[in-house]
Amino acid sequence: MSDSATGPVPVPVRVIRFDELEVADPTAGMVRERAFELPILWSGRVTTQPGAVSGWHHHDRNESSLYVVRGVLRLEFEGFDGYVDAHAGDFVHVPSFTVHRESNPTDEPSIAVIARAGGGIPTVNVEAPQRVIEGQAPGRSS
Repeated sequence: MSDSATGPVPVPVRVIRFDELEVADPTAGMVRERAFELPILWSGRVTTQPGAVSGWHHHDRNESSLYVVRGVLRLEFEGFDGYVDAHAGDFVHVPSFTVHRESNPTDEPSIAVIARAGGGIPTVNVEAPQRVIEGQAPGRSS
């Protein structure tokens, strides 16, 4: 940033190359890579390996948007019996404080681009919701 008479002037445009992403905000079963983090915006990529199931978590006061680039991203979340599947080309909205987990039911890695807005803690890992019994097969809803 440089300073002007009215305050700091941000660098106008940045490009973050794929090999510059940094592993960040770990949750078991997935790898998140941060492109950048600002006071109210977080952006990155998540890869979920075939058959993997993440730990339960939420994103604090951040609203999260995901764009599925490759594969299938399966989401289970508190207050919903079953799951939803997002396929390559789909967008997903996860509201703030929504306790959820992702999984990959396919035999190829799932890759999604993430943008989070709100300025909260990027990832808060939590215990499974009370109604969820680990290992129980979820119902389908896509």
